[in-house]
Amino acid sequence: MLTHYHKAQSAYQLAYRCVLIMFMLNSASTLASPAPQSNSVDPFWQNATVYFMMTDRFANGDKNNDKQFDRKPDGATLRNFMGGDIKGVTQKIKSGYFTDLGVDVLWLTPLNEQIHGRWDDEWGRSYPFHGYWIKDWTAIDPNFGTEQDMAEMIATAHAHGIKVLADVIINHTGPKTSKDVAWPDEWVRTKPYCSWDSYQGNVECALASSLTDIRTESEAPVTLPPFLIEKWRSEGRLEQELAELNAFFERTKLPRAPKYYITKWITDWVREYGIDGFRVDTAKHVEADVWKIVKAEGTTALAQWKAEHPEQASDNKPFFMVGEVMHFGVDGFKNTPKGTRLYDYGDKQVDFFANGFDSLINMGFAAHAEQDMEEIFSTYSHELNQGALQGVSVLNYVVSHDDPEPFDPKREHPYQAALKLMLAPGSAQIYYGDELARNLTYPDAVGDATWRSFMNWQDLPPADNNAEQLTPKQQYTRQLLKHWQKLGQFRHAHLSVGAGVHKMLQEKPYVFQRTLGATKQNTADQVLVAIGMPKGSKVIELHKLFEEGAELKEYYSGTTVTVHDNQVILDTPFDIVLLGALEQ
Repeated sequence: MLTHYHKAQSAYQLAYRCVLIMFMLNSASTLASPAPQSNSVDPFWQNATVYFMMTDRFANGDKNNDKQFDRKPDGATLRNFMGGDIKGVTQKIKSGYFTDLGVDVLWLTPLNEQIHGRWDDEWGRSYPFHGYWIKDWTAIDPNFGTEQDMAEMIATAHAHGIKVLADVIINHTGPKTSKDVAWPDEWVRTKPYCSWDSYQGNVECALASSLTDIRTESEAPVTLPPFLIEKWRSEGRLEQELAELNAFFERTKLPRAPKYYITKWITDWVREYGIDGFRVDTAKHVEADVWKIVKAEGTTALAQWKAEHPEQASDNKPFFMVGEVMHFGVDGFKNTPKGTRLYDYGDKQVDFFANGFDSLINMGFAAHAEQDMEEIFSTYSHELNQGALQGVSVLNYVVSHDDPEPFDPKREHPYQAALKLMLAPGSAQIYYGDELARNLTYPDAVGDATWRSFMNWQDLPPADNNAEQLTPKQQYTRQLLKHWQKLGQFRHAHLSVGAGVHKMLQEKPYVFQRTLGATKQNTADQVLVAIGMPKGSKVIELHKLFEEGAELKEYYSGTTVTVHDNQVILDTPFDIVLLGALEQ
């Protein structure tokens, strides 16, 4: 990796220690529910629309990198590499696809170099297209592209006002295969398998035979794996990598334990390219206090990048971390005791928000999406603004890459899915293809492969094609995408949608408001939403939310209206109304 630890080491060492001390002081106890606190997470992140894609399954921008390391197309259904790459993502950024969708943040599956071979288990022969079987944390997998491709993608996203989250792993490596040697025993374990019934049974264990578990509990120094040294030597970068490691451990005074090597490796691209934050994989399977150190290092690295690249740093938002903690969720979902923000291991409860995380993926939303909108919205608003989750954030989703119980798996209610996800308090994760109703049912696919098909671009016709040129499927997909785009643009323009306080104003038709007070990061904001209104002419009572004479935008139709006598009059062909102040 091309990092610059020689620059201003003493200043950044001091900054790192200050950040780490701050996290330690803020997490003196992780065993009790914290009292409600004032908002500490930037409303941007509380409201962000995050687009999550499997890099290999999104867009193929360079067919020349499709076949690497002699990987064969002989995997089980949807378990081969399929050609998606970083250049494909960059092309979609440049085309305005994400901007039109109102996306604020991109989350790509891990780009690190993967095992070169394949793995056979009960789900069939699998190749590491998903990015979670890492072989070398310091390199890009050539199936995804190059480090230069990644740098261009991040810079392009920033130029379009979009932030980038790296998907990072400390918990495990990829498995040993016929082409990949095992990591040394002092680095990993393969037994016992997790028992799931205690803290130790989730942390000091192997998740699966395909995931060799890093000994994250260890503080004992270890040497680098011989295969990695030889790999770096053959690639002509051994001296550089060793020098960077020496500088890292000298600066941080951390022992050369496996988890700290990986901490250095995963934060290098933050320091080099300005990655804005991490989505942390399998967070609950690593000792919680490790994440405080990762957060401190990420914070220091991003501050250094911004100091060295002021022309590319569009704002001063700090490093952000969202974690995958399986079965964590709002309102007492599974392993989350109701009325708390704790994760319950059975014999121990842990507050991940006190251990470096600004947000956690809300595993409960896919189940809660079966409820009516008011039940979801009022519950989430209370939890995030008055309850145990006050001051932090959650990331909601209806479909994900490894949740076996997505909402609406047959895509029978895609319009309702969009309304519930995009209008819910909290940040929203669009899983690639939600907006195009990508098929989630493949009879021949087994396990998580079912939700990992290639993006259905074929269902989306070019924008300049007339309706009479389209198939019924293409017409449907185009209209559905417009629905998502309107909701996304509304969220993007108004922080109060995800970060504000919810209040129902009318039950039928359903009308509600969201209000967000002014903070250091933002001015006050408010919106009014009406669903189930008559199509055509309609009068919207504003409940004194907007001043007389104020100009408002109705985001679903694009109409501009003026407040008169505490109401606005609209004539649109839609039954949805999204009202907010005109963008400044």
